[in-house]
Amino acid sequence: MEITAGGLLEIRITPADVGKRVSVRRSDGGPDGRPPFTDTVGVLTSWDRGVLTITRKGGESVRIPESSLVAGKVVPAAPARRRGPAASFEELARVGARAWQPLESEPLGGWTLRAAGGFTRRANSVLALGDPGIPLGEALARVTAWYAERGLPPYVQGATGAAGTQEVLLAELERRGWRREVSAEVRTAALAPLADTAADTAAVRLSRTPDGEWLSRYGRVDDPDTARRVLEAGPSVWFATVPGAAIGRLVVDGRWAGFAAVEVAPERRREGLATAVMAALAARALEEGASAAWLQVEAGNTAARALYDGLGFAAHHAYHHYRQARP
Repeated sequence: MEITAGGLLEIRITPADVGKRVSVRRSDGGPDGRPPFTDTVGVLTSWDRGVLTITRKGGESVRIPESSLVAGKVVPAAPARRRGPAASFEELARVGARAWQPLESEPLGGWTLRAAGGFTRRANSVLALGDPGIPLGEALARVTAWYAERGLPPYVQGATGAAGTQEVLLAELERRGWRREVSAEVRTAALAPLADTAADTAAVRLSRTPDGEWLSRYGRVDDPDTARRVLEAGPSVWFATVPGAAIGRLVVDGRWAGFAAVEVAPERRREGLATAVMAALAARALEEGASAAWLQVEAGNTAARALYDGLGFAAHHAYHHYRQARP
């Protein structure tokens, strides 16, 4: 917080600071035993009609009435404290895009419009890296029209904890009425320790294509043909199956091994099957020359987050899918 020489708290942020990382203190008041103040640190994503919205590192948005502010200031970006392999946001974003490819794409400046018949948000959203090459309002109008032509809702994928242009983009999306529908963490880890876990991988079968059991276990498939075309695309794709129990997907792309779709039957959980699937896939990735691992986990998936914590995955950045608000 900003404190003057006389010991007084000051508010040193304005709506012009939208898109910047800030630290604010608000008064909670009340005699009910709560602390008198609450501190919030994150990106100021909007300041509209007397309400500030601050997005924390993990993607949670906090709405704060302007009238409750007692102090605030712009603060520098938090230093990186990652245990995983060194990587830039853009490197991981592009690796992730190659690992989950759409059926159709079109460039818009530095952005990529992606569509795959509605199969997953990742394959049906704008990958907004860099500048679209035209004013943002015009770019979003083109996005809306492009997806409308395909009978799909318009989504834009952006990130927090990444680059400054991403923070500004998300602030503008929120200001223009776009709403975040889902958030996920991108995590990284060294690959060799994952392959060296004590998990029993004898029952894990690897294949280049997903069979009917794999698709059924994945459980997000309305159109099997579309799903297969998306799932099988990538630099080097592998599918893991423990018959009747668990599945997983791997994409090897240079030094990176990307893990996804790790699912275990409810009645077989807590048997180490998810770890076994990942260990078997990691061993295959090592054979193909990879050395680093990455994956995505939704913010609300506490069980998966605990699993990946135990396997050494550390948060790199968070990404979010924003959808245009319905009229």
